[in-house]
Amino acid sequence: MEEQFETLESAHDFLALLGETVAEAKRELASDLLRESANSRRVDALRIAAYNIDKLELHLNRSRRILNDLRTLRRLLFEERGSNGKAAPITDQSPTGSLSNTAANKNHSGRIPQRSAA
Repeated sequence: MEEQFETLESAHDFLALLGETVAEAKRELASDLLRESANSRRVDALRIAAYNIDKLELHLNRSRRILNDLRTLRRLLFEERGSNGKAAPITDQSPTGSLSNTAANKNHSGRIPQRSAA
């Protein structure tokens, strides 16, 4: 559970599973709405639930697109889209010569270590 969201890929996979679950719940709500008689409190409650499921589905789709964009940007920034599929090393061209680029510290699982406040 601790390593569940250490990479963008694992978060994307989770959102895909959650999206499938939401789609299933949406189908169940639609069938429940068709079975209920009109003008009851239960129908009103089902309509509210369907509305909220629609909102949740919209937010999940947006989140998946954002994660896709982040994964694409990470690949571009760290040159992971090379012809051999491996990340090319990025060197720092700063006047001090110190390697301050996070690409050098980034492991190949997609995680970037947190910088200290110092």
